[in-house]
Amino acid sequence: MVSLRKFLTGSILAIGILASSLVKRDVNPGPVMGDTFIHDPTVVKKPDGTYLAAFTANGVGLKTSTDRNTWKDVGAAFPDGAAWTTTYTKGDKNLWAPDLSYQNGQYYMYYSASSFGTSRSGIFLAVSKTGASGLWTNYGLVTESFDNSNYNAIDPNLYVASDGKWWLSFGSFWSGLKLVELNPSTGKPINKDNIISIASRPNDGGAIEAPFITKHGNYFYLWAAFDSCCKGVESTYRTMVGRSTMITGPYVDKAGKSMMEGGGTQLLASHGNIHGPGHPAVFTDNDADVLVYHYYNSAGTAQLGINLIRYDNGWPTVY
Repeated sequence: MVSLRKFLTGSILAIGILASSLVKRDVNPGPVMGDTFIHDPTVVKKPDGTYLAAFTANGVGLKTSTDRNTWKDVGAAFPDGAAWTTTYTKGDKNLWAPDLSYQNGQYYMYYSASSFGTSRSGIFLAVSKTGASGLWTNYGLVTESFDNSNYNAIDPNLYVASDGKWWLSFGSFWSGLKLVELNPSTGKPINKDNIISIASRPNDGGAIEAPFITKHGNYFYLWAAFDSCCKGVESTYRTMVGRSTMITGPYVDKAGKSMMEGGGTQLLASHGNIHGPGHPAVFTDNDADVLVYHYYNSAGTAQLGINLIRYDNGWPTVY
């Protein structure tokens, strides 16, 4: 028979172990080598098993990798510039926050044209059979926002549903994140005025952007970045997530708070020499779903972050 003292001692130890397992631990990026600078990354696994990344840069920057760990710069999608975007960029060649996917035997890239502090922005589409620098065809404007729109048409992400419907999420600050259904034949909105609100931060200065939608099991997951980007070591970006049983929402966090009311479960945040980990994108690989994002190192340089994802009781955990 177990003594009361031994029982109590064992119980206390068990509770201590459980409590320590519930403490939220900071997550460091996985190993990344080579050309590690990146901002607003997106990655797609190619049919040949290698990886293609795109990121914010002049003409949209491109990188490749054979193993997901070592990356090489391979030029720009538009090495000669993208003259069709300068109305939105005020002449700047820098194009923001691309989104890569592989559909119908070719690469689709949605990307943003804008300038800081304005909602006069546009999202464009380009298509390529190879994904190589200079071999992207401009398919034109997808959607845009104006100075009086109260939303911002940047940070696009394409989600192709199992029922064949195409959806584009986007948004930054103002009234938050949006969703619009696309025509799969054109990659452009079926009804440009039918814009669905899926997340906002009405009590936090509107500081939410970079939506990315995935599905696992019965849930759609809305990934997003909270707070401030693009300030080097002063960046306060955090990677957040919510879930819904429908792509159109409502999305809620673990506590049940609606993402339309500022809800979101935190997965990544600044710690140590990792500053402002955010602008999440997810793709599926052989070993797991993979989260990619950028963060700033102690020198204030944007770096590629890569982690794996597992699902615990229906919620993603980054490791």
